[in-house]
Amino acid sequence: MESVISNPGLVQTLASFEGVEDLARSLHSGKRCVVSGSAGSSSSIIAGAATQIAERPVLLVVAHADDADETCDTLVSLGVPCLAFPAVQALPGEAGLALDLFADRLSVLRQVMELASNASPVIVCSIHALMQPVPEASRLDDLVRTLERGQQLEPASLLDWLDRAGYSRVDAIEEPGDIALRGGIMDVFPAGGASAFRLDFFGDELEAIHEIDLDTMGSDRTLERVDLIAGVDRALENVGGQSLLDAVPECAIVILDEPTEIIEQARGYFERVVDGHGVFPPPEVLKKLESRFHAIAEVSRMPHAAASGDRSIELDIAELPQVSADVNEAIAELVGLANGPEKLRVVVCCASDAERSRFGELAAGVEGAQVIESGVSYVHRGFVLIEGLGGVAVVPYHELLHRFGARRRTRGIAAGRTIDVFLDFDVGDYVVHAEHGIAKFVGLELIKPRALAGRKYAGDRDSEEYLVLEFAQGGKLNVPATRIDLVQRYVGGFKGKPPLSTLGGVRWRNQKSKVAESVRELAAEMLRVRAAREAIPGYRAPPDTDWQRSFEAEFPFEETEDQLTAIEAIKKDMQSERPMDRLICGDVGFGKTEVALRAAFKAAEAGKQVAFLVPTTLLAVQHERTIHDRLADYPFRVASLTRFKTAKEAAGVLAR
Repeated sequence: MESVISNPGLVQTLASFEGVEDLARSLHSGKRCVVSGSAGSSSSIIAGAATQIAERPVLLVVAHADDADETCDTLVSLGVPCLAFPAVQALPGEAGLALDLFADRLSVLRQVMELASNASPVIVCSIHALMQPVPEASRLDDLVRTLERGQQLEPASLLDWLDRAGYSRVDAIEEPGDIALRGGIMDVFPAGGASAFRLDFFGDELEAIHEIDLDTMGSDRTLERVDLIAGVDRALENVGGQSLLDAVPECAIVILDEPTEIIEQARGYFERVVDGHGVFPPPEVLKKLESRFHAIAEVSRMPHAAASGDRSIELDIAELPQVSADVNEAIAELVGLANGPEKLRVVVCCASDAERSRFGELAAGVEGAQVIESGVSYVHRGFVLIEGLGGVAVVPYHELLHRFGARRRTRGIAAGRTIDVFLDFDVGDYVVHAEHGIAKFVGLELIKPRALAGRKYAGDRDSEEYLVLEFAQGGKLNVPATRIDLVQRYVGGFKGKPPLSTLGGVRWRNQKSKVAESVRELAAEMLRVRAAREAIPGYRAPPDTDWQRSFEAEFPFEETEDQLTAIEAIKKDMQSERPMDRLICGDVGFGKTEVALRAAFKAAEAGKQVAFLVPTTLLAVQHERTIHDRLADYPFRVASLTRFKTAKEAAGVLAR
């Protein structure tokens, strides 16, 4: 199927419609417009069209932070330059300032201040972000430092800035705010940063920048530039007293997407701030918008009256009609839209080449589907624009499949070294001493060891740190911090307080002996089962197919290294003749479900049934929805068995 839409093509298509062009021309001439009739992601694309027609920057204000993210995803995919200005999540006066968001705000602020006269990006922000102050221009150099490969920079001056910004010198970096210097190499773990990086200097030239693998401390991916932000104390001291609006060029066009919802969200946010301290009140923000910018458009779904002197524009834009749950029927319905009285141009927007390829396969089996266009571009929500006897229906592929999942984004997993949860305990926690049993951790004490023959002690310098453990009947044990490997946090299989062991008692030794015997029996049983499975040949799955590759390419996140390693290991197991026994471990949100789902897809495509077992009813419901959405455009059946199913429904699932 020939693609007749490129990434910027959709923006150009909307810009060619009379109503959208009229709006852009009116704003370009400095008029205030009241626009009714928007739906789906049309406001985002209209903002992109306005920048192309008027050749000016556009400030697009939305009601929610999620709206801002989705808008920016859509615009970037369509080839429109976009700056996303985020809101910090903590309320003024609250702890927990997200330094990564603060750094993003400063980075965007600097880019807005440096906009060239002919630049025309769309600056997207929620009303919350607009109400939060930013540092004045004179403070930016104290708060954020941009480093670029090839830059002339004295290491001493950078060290001086890092010291003033609250960073700490260490031998080897371990946590945010650390710096380590070895000759011409400087390791930096940025405050609020997702990953650490290594700066390689040759004299006063920054020759290279690399990410650091904190597990191996080796250099990783090469970077062209990084932003350094001051530590949290400095950041909190310099939140600022001006608005982003003070930095946006006065020639900019302002578009308020759903002004009624914007005002409602602004009022609610302001009421949650104690005494309104630390944010700009909604009336002040709106007043500054009115006084600083002349070209303002209020875009709403519902018609509303324009004030005297304002230009009123009505766009005939509607929500995308609901299509059938059956994908073939849904494509046939799109054919009907294209061949209907309006003769709509129907464009299916696929988020990746894999999605577009899969749509081509599906459409090939539907009569007349050649009238539907497809291309690789992400649109969050579809819509239909009608003008005269023509128009366009913008259909996101995920809406065609009723798959309303997450947009593909890189996972924001913070870098850091693995911490053993068993070594992480606080005062009052129950712990286990390897030799003496269960105790309560009382705290740490500095204790001076008894003098050894021929050794003198020089005051507190010879004191050592000990963990104080309390056992049954008030027994105390001091464990040197150097032997902390003997102590770990107690993790029990029941709720409540475990009974403390008795120092010097035999009960703990007996329990250890019984457990050791049970472990030996379990190990022997596992060996017997393993030997039996090794003797029986397993099913050898075929290599990856085009479907498998397309399915994996539709995953809406960037895979982590660990995920890819696990997936490859599982495929190797499945394609061998030996039965697979593999355990995948990972914390919540690290993508275990996707790893399992790819294995399930491989088995199902090979003609096998797959049982996906989960521990709770809630997880069963959630996973059924996830799996159904991911498999929506493939001919596999998905069903679940939970306590919510009637006996008849359960019997039907089992029979099938």
